[in-house]
Amino acid sequence: MAEQLDTGVKAVPDEDQPLPLDPGLRPEVASPLLPFKGQSPAAPAWFHEAVAKRPERTLVPVDGANIELLVWGERGKPGLILVHGNSAHADWWSFIAPFLADRYRVAAMSLSGMGGSDWRDKYSFETFATEIYECAKAAGLYDAPVKPIYIGHSFGGAQVFYSAAHHPDRMRACLLVDTGFGGPPTPEEIAQWEAEERAAGRTPQPFRMPSHRDRPNKVYKSLEEALTRFRFMPPQVPGNLFIADFIARRSLKPAPLPDGAGDGWTWRFDPGLWMKLDRTGMFSVEDITVTVPMAHIYGDRSEIIRRHGPGSRRRDHIPASVPRIVIPDSEHHVMVDQPLALVAAMRATLALWPA
Repeated sequence: MAEQLDTGVKAVPDEDQPLPLDPGLRPEVASPLLPFKGQSPAAPAWFHEAVAKRPERTLVPVDGANIELLVWGERGKPGLILVHGNSAHADWWSFIAPFLADRYRVAAMSLSGMGGSDWRDKYSFETFATEIYECAKAAGLYDAPVKPIYIGHSFGGAQVFYSAAHHPDRMRACLLVDTGFGGPPTPEEIAQWEAEERAAGRTPQPFRMPSHRDRPNKVYKSLEEALTRFRFMPPQVPGNLFIADFIARRSLKPAPLPDGAGDGWTWRFDPGLWMKLDRTGMFSVEDITVTVPMAHIYGDRSEIIRRHGPGSRRRDHIPASVPRIVIPDSEHHVMVDQPLALVAAMRATLALWPA
């Protein structure tokens, strides 16, 4: 999962008062942008230079929904298509993609129900696979002499994995970024991880599953208030607050206030996505075979990856033979914690692989 956002489903005595922060989380985890009071944190020059390289933006119609597409680089170069995580959007890649666009035609898309893409009455892995494919075609990624490489983070990695298993003819290879499979951790797993965190001198953060429900997202009176509700899932302190701010601002859209007193701000993702998502297609067979080359980049402190570590009862659908590149000092959101290390790992991997 990419991020956990407040959906406005918690009961509060007075709707005119802001929702209280989650008392189970430290303030720097529950509301990392609160200290900035709506202002953007200072960012280094490399970040400003990267986001200044604005992509081509368009909408691609796919099965009755318009899908948001961002593209960098020249047509005819080898293609990469980047897929975001849960409740996220294409701009999670806007400070990563420019570093790859000198050698590749790079596309990033927002899956339906997220970002600037339309919402659906029903979602499925097969629908997401079609959206990725249609966006790759619309971006011109198949104009190159070789097929594109699919790249996905977290929930987006699961969609890339599904495409690799069911539609291998669409890609040359696939690269997963901190991707795991399965449901929430068991109480035994949580207790084990908490003990490991304490042994390492860190305060463990309570695990929270997203509270997505088929109810409207809350509309906040100001952008500042909305930004204070942004946090990550699994819970963590963002490695770079200027990236968290960039992502958070692009996770919001204007919306009418319930009392009719003008416009406020609300989240762009569909709060009912998980209720509408058919996940049976992912594991409909006992063994899923992926024949295209696959590699996996992940954070060394990722809670998502630890669910499949030694002693885990969870099945890791990623074959043991898949090359694994570990990013030091990073949790699940690698592009937030260690963006330049992720760029370096991606560049090196793509330069040498697939053979």
